[in-house]
Amino acid sequence: MTTLTLYAKLETLPPDLKSEASDFIDFLIEKTKKKNQKGITPKFGSLKGKIKMSSDFDEPLEDFNDYM
Repeated sequence: MTTLTLYAKLETLPPDLKSEASDFIDFLIEKTKKKNQKGITPKFGSLKGKIKMSSDFDEPLEDFNDYM
């Protein structure tokens, strides 16, 4: 269906149905946005080798010795 055909069909509608069609088009746009956002899923292990953790990560910090 071409844009021109769609426009011609919309022009034949009464004003109240044009408003309803506009609301439906807005709904379809939002639905498409949500679908596109959900379609991007990270793959397990995709950041492997990009994050480094120091060997003393779990050691207490010297700044907190007064509180321990």
